[in-house]
Amino acid sequence: MDNIAGTKSSLTWATHLSVLVLVLLWLIPTIGLFVSSFRDRDQISASGWWEAPFPVELTARGRTATEATLEGDVYVVTGNIYDDPEAQSYFPGGGGEVVAFGTSGREPGAFPAGEPVEIGDGETLVVNADGTYEWRTTEEPDRGQRVYFAAESPPDFTLDNYEQVLTADNMTQAFVNTFIVTVPATIIPILIAAFAAYALAWMDFPGRGVLIALVVGLLVVPLQLALVPMLNLHNKIGIGQSFMGIWFAHTAFGMPLAVYLLRNYMVGLPRDIIESAKVDGATDFELFVRIILPLSLPALAAFSIFQFLWTWNDLLVAKVFLPSDDASKVMTVKIADDLLGSRGGDWGILATAAFVSIAVPLVVFFTMQRFLVRGLLAGSVK
Repeated sequence: MDNIAGTKSSLTWATHLSVLVLVLLWLIPTIGLFVSSFRDRDQISASGWWEAPFPVELTARGRTATEATLEGDVYVVTGNIYDDPEAQSYFPGGGGEVVAFGTSGREPGAFPAGEPVEIGDGETLVVNADGTYEWRTTEEPDRGQRVYFAAESPPDFTLDNYEQVLTADNMTQAFVNTFIVTVPATIIPILIAAFAAYALAWMDFPGRGVLIALVVGLLVVPLQLALVPMLNLHNKIGIGQSFMGIWFAHTAFGMPLAVYLLRNYMVGLPRDIIESAKVDGATDFELFVRIILPLSLPALAAFSIFQFLWTWNDLLVAKVFLPSDDASKVMTVKIADDLLGSRGGDWGILATAAFVSIAVPLVVFFTMQRFLVRGLLAGSVK
C-alpha cells in the first residue's frame, strides 16, 4: 500500500539529488572565491581558479645575454632565459618548465624545448626545459637574441593578499566599528519587534488587521527609496551621519521582517498556556516576559541571524549614514574605499576581504543555526 505511515517515499532519491544540486550551486563559487584569495592578480587573469592546483602554460619572452665565447669561428652564448628580468616578470616565483620556444612573437611554440634550431645563416639556438640555452652565431653579438617561449608555471599560492588586508591602516578600528554598528542594530529591532509582535498576536484592539497588512506591505518597500528621505529626517533631528543614525536606519529597515516573523511564531503558540496564565492573574507584561519570550526563542534566533548577517555585510547603508572619515568606517567601506579603490579590479584582494569579513558571521550562524529552520517555519503548521 502507498503512503503508509513509517514507509519510505519512493521519491527520496529525487530529494537527495535536489539537495546535492543546491549544495553544489552554493559551494562551488565559494570554493572558487577561497582559492582566488591565495592568488595574485596576474594569476587570476592568466587562468581560472579551477586550474590553480595544476601547472598552467604561460607564454613569456626574454632576451639572451651578449657575452660570448669564441669557439673556432663561431661565437657561443650560454645562460638561462629565466635570468633575464623580462622573463622573471612572467615567473616571479621561479622558472617553469619550458615546453617550446621561438624567435617570433607569433610563434612562441614553434620548436620543442631541447632541440637545436637553425634561426639564421650559420646561426642556431636551443632552449632546454630548465630554461638554459645555447646560441651559436658567426657574428659577435652586440645585442641579445629575443626568445619567445611557452612554459608550464607550477602552482603558486601566496598569503600576500591576507597580509595586505589584515595589516591595512586602521583595519582593526574598522573591525571594531563593524561590531559597534552590528550588535545594537541587531538587538534594538528585536526588542521593539517582540513587543509589537505580541500585541498583534494576542491583544485585541481596533485596527489590528490593518496594522498587520501594513507590516506585510512594508516588506516590499525598496531600501534604496528610503535612504535619502531617512537621511534628511536624521539631519533635521540632529543625529545625521553617526552611529546612532545608522542604528535607527537598520532598525527601521529590519522591523517589518522582525514583526512579521515573530508575530507568525507567537500566534502559533498554544492558547491554553496563555489563557491559563491570564486566569492565574498574570499581566500582559508578565505573560510576555515569562512565557512568550522563552517559547519564541527559535524565531528570535532566526531573525537575529538574518539581521546580524545583513548588517555586518552592509555597504550601502554604512556609506550613507556614517561619516566618511577613516575613524568611522566599517570593514565593508574600508575594503571598498582603501583596498579596492574606485575600480575594484583586484579580484585577489576582493576574495580575501570576503573571507576575512565572513569569519564572525560564520561563528554566529553555526552557533544559532539549530533555531533557524524552526524560526523560519513559524506559523506554517498548527
